[in-house]
Amino acid sequence: MAGESGPLAAPHPLYISVTEINHNPKDKILEISCRVFTNDFEAVLEKMSGAKVDLSAVKDKAASDKLIAAYVERHLRLKVDGKPAELHYVGSENEEDGTWSYFQVNDVPTVKRIDVVNDLLYEGFSQQINIMHVTVGGQRQSTRLDCPAADASFQF
Repeated sequence: MAGESGPLAAPHPLYISVTEINHNPKDKILEISCRVFTNDFEAVLEKMSGAKVDLSAVKDKAASDKLIAAYVERHLRLKVDGKPAELHYVGSENEEDGTWSYFQVNDVPTVKRIDVVNDLLYEGFSQQINIMHVTVGGQRQSTRLDCPAADASFQF
């Protein structure tokens, strides 16, 4: 039925992730949030782990968090001013049909350039689109990566 949601709902026609990267100069960190469709995320996490994944199951939260952190750290890679940046997992939450995951990169006092490799969900969906928004010093830049394109650069 149209408008139905839940496990029996038809697959959605779009495969999109949205990644926001914001420089927080006061705390000298990059704040990163990624939103993906929960059912798509569960599918790729199941493929990666070989086990059933239910991101809404509270009892499985610790295991889900480990999977999310490992997956995103492997598929979202950053360089800040030419140096590889280490993502630190902060947490995740579910919202309607999406899952948000949060990361930060520490010790980033200034940013002139951010290079990103973002191939989130590409191994699961050949029509995946990854949208990215990067904000530094109040200046926001955005790009769209259509699978298999995975590289983007932002200069400030």
